[in-house]
Amino acid sequence: MSSLKKYSEQTFEEIKHVSEDGIEFWYARELQTVLEYTEWRNFQGVISKAKAACKNSNNNSSDHFVDVNKMVDIGSGAGREIKDIQLSRYACYLIVQNGDPQKDVIALGQTYFAVKTRQQELIDEYDQLSDEQKRLAIRGEMVAHNKSLAEAAQQAGVESPLDFAVFQNNGYQGLYGGLGAKEIHERKGLKKSQKILDHMGSTELAANLFRATQTDEKLRRDGIKAKEKANNTHYEVGKKVRQTIGELGGTMPEKLPTPDKGIKQIENETKKSIKK
Repeated sequence: MSSLKKYSEQTFEEIKHVSEDGIEFWYARELQTVLEYTEWRNFQGVISKAKAACKNSNNNSSDHFVDVNKMVDIGSGAGREIKDIQLSRYACYLIVQNGDPQKDVIALGQTYFAVKTRQQELIDEYDQLSDEQKRLAIRGEMVAHNKSLAEAAQQAGVESPLDFAVFQNNGYQGLYGGLGAKEIHERKGLKKSQKILDHMGSTELAANLFRATQTDEKLRRDGIKAKEKANNTHYEVGKKVRQTIGELGGTMPEKLPTPDKGIKQIENETKKSIKK
């Protein structure tokens, strides 16, 4: 079995391509290598299952799996044409869902493409959402990305629960102009059991989501291996997000209003509405 330490979100980002129209896609041959399939014919079997799943979901597979021919270098300046497939993000998601579950990289791929697909759905749907729906959506993204951030921080040397609390606090201090989690909690007038992320509006949550995702990527990209450096990275990323908000003329996060309803209340009301 492969080791997850070899892989990160960057593994899939590095083989991503962007068309002239700005559309992201992946080549099947490159994805095959990343997913540790040595034989193309074996990987084609996974692709066939993914195409069937695409069709069963009432999607046109030709929109997501596009056959192409590519020239590959075979040495001494010579080339050979091979068949390949341009895959959409959704096609990649279906492939990893039908891949070998014993491979760690498959599990990572499932998370990566699920999150990226959902992010795009949110972008497409965002303008139609109410502020409460936006809060629920972004809060859900925060849960997923905080898990990834925790993994990146652990790899950087942030190991104990106390270490991680200090690490998170540095991120807040950078974004909130020196205010840590405790001060933010007090400013919002929350009870001890209430989480500050559950009592942020969509704009404040979006700023924190950007802080989390960018810190995650920077820790992995720079190969940071000391908790002090990880803490400083989180602080500097938070500070940079704050600077950007200022440059755009936005309201600083600590000055944004605290919503009347917490995420738990919205979730309960949503569940009751669905039952009705």
